[in-house]
Amino acid sequence: MGSAGLARLNGLFAAYKPPGLHWKHLRDTVELQLLKGLNAGKPPAPEQRVRFLLGPVEGGEEKELTLTATSVPSLTNHPLVCGPAFTSLKIGVGHRLDVQASGVLVLGVGHGRSLLTDVYNAHLTKDYTVRGLLGKATDDFSEDGRLVEKTTYDHVTREKLDRILALIQGSHQKALVTYSSLDLQTQEAYEMAVRGLIRPMSKSPMLITGIRCLHFAPPEFLLEVQCMHETQKQLRRLVHEIGLELKTSAVCSQVRRTRDGCFTLDDALLRTQWDLYSIQEAIWAAAPRVAAELEKSLRLGLGAQQLHGPGCQWDSEGPGSDSKGRTAGGAAGE
Repeated sequence: MGSAGLARLNGLFAAYKPPGLHWKHLRDTVELQLLKGLNAGKPPAPEQRVRFLLGPVEGGEEKELTLTATSVPSLTNHPLVCGPAFTSLKIGVGHRLDVQASGVLVLGVGHGRSLLTDVYNAHLTKDYTVRGLLGKATDDFSEDGRLVEKTTYDHVTREKLDRILALIQGSHQKALVTYSSLDLQTQEAYEMAVRGLIRPMSKSPMLITGIRCLHFAPPEFLLEVQCMHETQKQLRRLVHEIGLELKTSAVCSQVRRTRDGCFTLDDALLRTQWDLYSIQEAIWAAAPRVAAELEKSLRLGLGAQQLHGPGCQWDSEGPGSDSKGRTAGGAAGE
């Protein structure tokens, strides 16, 4: 049971991280639950060994003894003797979420840790819902930070907010083309731009590929942000800068990741689902989509190399991994 279960724990899956929980605590909890599941299987029947035991002779006198061949179980591999069969697992974490943020967190088990590096190098976009609150500013751009100032916001309208968001998206799209180092004079590059497939082929600052307002009810507003190479603190700062552009101030009250590459909220396992069976099923279900996403990104990368202008330098350094199996790709969200 344990060995068979371990064989199915190779791949990527997503868990839902609630706000207030550190990503390390989530990873350790998942590891503990998986170890419980692997060790909960019924142990195999112990091997039998032949032992010669001293005993009385049948039908003989009471004091007459002899050696009798007897089959007895060998307790060498019994859990009470050698301990549990599985004591540790290598679990990697992808793009991390800070303590205040919530949402989709991708983890890799076994050989899935190397897939985290491939996902990092694919520069996939992520979706967030970011909730803002007009009328005040704090030292860390979050609602719980130290209050710096209060301002009025009666002049702010949905039209003004949409205009600011359009300007932000336009400036970031220009930066995206710059960091992708594509020659837009070619037909292939133009078609990639039309389909929204342009991506930077190396590390870059936060790039927003799409931003729009989902709900506006002053002082609250809700944004949907599609981006890459971001941190949650940068998203909170974005809300602060939007407030300044609107001639007021704003703080961020919530950051929630709704998609990370091909993983969405529907794929994210809740706390009650962090068990061996649910994680095995999630890895099995996600494997085809992960393979398809990485294959598409590989084709885009090869096409971008052919479209590069002369003199472009490529960053050949990829993310590494430490002894705990955590990839450097996870640092993108820390």
